[in-house]
Amino acid sequence: MILPSLDQIHDAQMLLRRFMLPTPQYTWPLLNQRLGTEAWVKHENHTAVGAFKMRGALVYLDWLRATRPEVRGVIAATRGNHGQGVAMAARLMGLSATIVVPHGNSKEKNRAMAAQGAEMLEHGHDFQEALEFARHLAEVRGLAMVDSFHERLVMGTASYALEFLEGALEMARVYVPIGLGSSICGMCAARNALGLKTEVVGVVAAESPSYALSFAQKQVAEAPSKTRIADGLACRVPNAAAMEAIWENVARIVEVSDDQIEEAMRILYEDTHNVAEGAGAAGLAGALLEAQQPDRRIGVVLTGGNVDRDVYSKVLDGTRGVRR
Repeated sequence: MILPSLDQIHDAQMLLRRFMLPTPQYTWPLLNQRLGTEAWVKHENHTAVGAFKMRGALVYLDWLRATRPEVRGVIAATRGNHGQGVAMAARLMGLSATIVVPHGNSKEKNRAMAAQGAEMLEHGHDFQEALEFARHLAEVRGLAMVDSFHERLVMGTASYALEFLEGALEMARVYVPIGLGSSICGMCAARNALGLKTEVVGVVAAESPSYALSFAQKQVAEAPSKTRIADGLACRVPNAAAMEAIWENVARIVEVSDDQIEEAMRILYEDTHNVAEGAGAAGLAGALLEAQQPDRRIGVVLTGGNVDRDVYSKVLDGTRGVRR
């Protein structure tokens, strides 16, 4: 995969400025104490859908309207944040949206997607089954499929990475959660475009290890996804194009347990009073795992804050075995 250039990322930023402001990035003294270094957090939980996904969706649907003006509706499979981004972008651009989620998906994410005007459908027991059904339905209904990984999505996610890397002094490394790969590929694109030496470190849930296994084996490896808390990282089959970019540009991938992710969620609340969903807190969990490596400055991407109230209350209470 060829990552977006600086000009392409700037074009994406110009488009996104019609719909959103840059998200904040802060260094928090309490987090710095825990990590033993100056750490900057990119707050993608502060977008209008509570996650970074609206960036890629807006860039993708703008491109779709230009290249396929006959399209009147789109469809996507999701565990929540991608679907929220697609539903919002479709509403803003005058398209219908159909969103397919697996059974047992987050109730509050489902409500948020429906509130954007999307038709909500449940199918399958995991993201992969929902994805396969959505692709079938796209053909049956004549809808444009918006996959969770595409070069236009990467252009959109690279916009937050460019904000982050340009807005903070150069960081030794940045921790980025990996769902299907658009976020970490966007970070690599921005890093490369700026000519920085910042290491990009991917973070996955140990209970959803397909990207870590694929990275280690240098081939796409399917693996069961059983994470109880990080639904945004619950990927059974990695995207081959994303893996090509990851193999070439990512320093390493670290695996964090569900317990470590929940602890990072608590820490983000205690130290910054920000709500993070499981996938959103994974970057901090990875940074905490490698906190023994002293560096002058690191970065953590908080990718989203969309967690159901009952799940979050149990996490804050330290209750184990949280399941949706």
